[in-house]
Order: sequence, then C-alpha cells, then structure tokens
Amino acid sequence: MNLGIIGVGLIGGSIALDLKKSGLASRVLGADQLEETGEEAVRLGLIDECVSVDRLAVESDLIVAAIPVGALVQLLPDVLNRISPTCVVFDVGSTKKQICDALDQHPGRERFVAAHPLAGTENSGPRAAFTGLFAGKTNIICERNRSAADALARVEDVFSVLGMKTLYMDADEHDRHVAYVSHLSHVSSFLLGQTVLDIEKDERNIFELASTGFSSTVRLAKSSPDMWAPIFEQNARYLSQALLEYIMHLQKFHYHLVKGDVKELHQMMSSANEIRRVLDGIELKTKQQKEKTVTLNRV
Repeated sequence: MNLGIIGVGLIGGSIALDLKKSGLASRVLGADQLEETGEEAVRLGLIDECVSVDRLAVESDLIVAAIPVGALVQLLPDVLNRISPTCVVFDVGSTKKQICDALDQHPGRERFVAAHPLAGTENSGPRAAFTGLFAGKTNIICERNRSAADALARVEDVFSVLGMKTLYMDADEHDRHVAYVSHLSHVSSFLLGQTVLDIEKDERNIFELASTGFSSTVRLAKSSPDMWAPIFEQNARYLSQALLEYIMHLQKFHYHLVKGDVKELHQMMSSANEIRRVLDGIELKTKQQKEKTVTLNRV
C-alpha cells in the first residue's frame, strides 16, 4: 500500500514508522509546508520521498492528514477532490465539529474518516516521532455512518495495527469531552508556566527549586502554540465552559485558603483524590491493550 502523510511531525511520523514496521505500508510519501521538515523526515527514515500535496493525493492509497486543525479545514476539501475513487483519507485532529462541517456537503465525503488518536507528547517535528506511540491508547472515530464501509474498515484496521482501541461518537460530543480531558489540561499547563515565569524573574530559582512534580505538571507548556491555538479556537465553546468550571474551583480553593479553613481545603483535595481510581483504571487498560498488541504482532 502507498501511504501518504501530510504533516510529517510527531503524529504523522509515528504513524508512518509503525505502518512501515508492520508491513502495511510498502511505500510512504510525505508532504510538509516546510521543505526542510520534509527533507529531515526522509533522512530519519520516516518517509521514502517528500512530494507535493497534489502528487501525494494522486499516488496514495491511504492518506493521513496530520496538520493543525485550522489548516485541515482548508486542505481536506482539495485533497478529496484529487484522490482516486478507492483512496481513503483520515485526519488526526484534536477537534472534529468544524472539520466534519466543512466536509458535510463534499461529494467525496464518504472517502473520509474523521479520527482522533488520543496519543502524543509535548514534543513536535520529525525528530519527535517514534514507534509504539499509539500502543495501548484510545482512538475516536466520529460520524462513522458518513464514511463508506470499506473506507471505515481500512482506517479501523490501521488503528488496530497501531495497537489502539477505537470508540465511536458524534463530532459535537467528541469536542465536548476533549475540552475537559485534553484541552483544559493544556491551558492549565500553559498558564502555570507563564505564572511561574512572571513571578520568578531569576531563572536560576526555577531550575534549583522546581521539583519533578512541577516539571510533570508544566510539561505540556512545551507544546507547540502553532498546533494548539487553532485547537482552542475551534473548540472555544466547550473549552470556555470547562475553564469557567475550573476557575470556579480555583476561586473556591482560594477563598478557603484565605479564610484559613483547613478542613474545607482537605475536603476539596480528598474529593479530587477520587481521580486516582480513574487513572489506575486507565493504566490497567493501557497495559492490557499493549500486551494484546504484542501478542497479535507475534502471531
């Protein structure tokens, strides 16, 4: 199969590596807005050749669109205009409603699958790509009834090979959920990082006093603004709701802190400790999915 990757960074590059390793992709074409990024992806072995989007659309059997969500809305209609009748296109964007709406009346809509693999790191670019990024993680497919049966099956097979479990939901539901479990945590990390930078003008204090707890909490602040600003823009409706609820909890905590009400502070933290049960369940499911993937790959 000829695989086309539009956007050869962390996600696109990691998909390319895993599909090449599995044998599902025999040839990988890449396209990127920056010529030097495409050339680096070739040197690193992520892709076999860096080409134009037009050529990639014509020569690929399966296309992965792994670029910022704002650009996806503009690019995908043109890509669907150029592909063969049997080619399948899927995106990996972190928002879905605007993308699905942009393609709602497109004549090639059935060759498109709206996907969102819930995996990643704070790093970006071709050098950030690695094999196994997706193993044990969850993928979401939206509006599956709008995709042709063969297109949907091919994309489901891809995510199965990547070692992911796939869930299905509509685009609006997806955006509402990820506002809380993904987008809000990035906003929080960005602003925590900015708060510390504003207060601690002497960087040596940050380096010397910051613990691993601080590093893990603020890690997402290293994420690319070029990727996340369009995500926040497209999901402003649900993200703003999530932020209001988050701010409410911050204000409540601040109130009890100023009042010296240790009992209420303790109660708030104890209540939040319930997240441990959820996280432990996620870790267990991830481990089980990885073990299942390893077993399948050995067969």
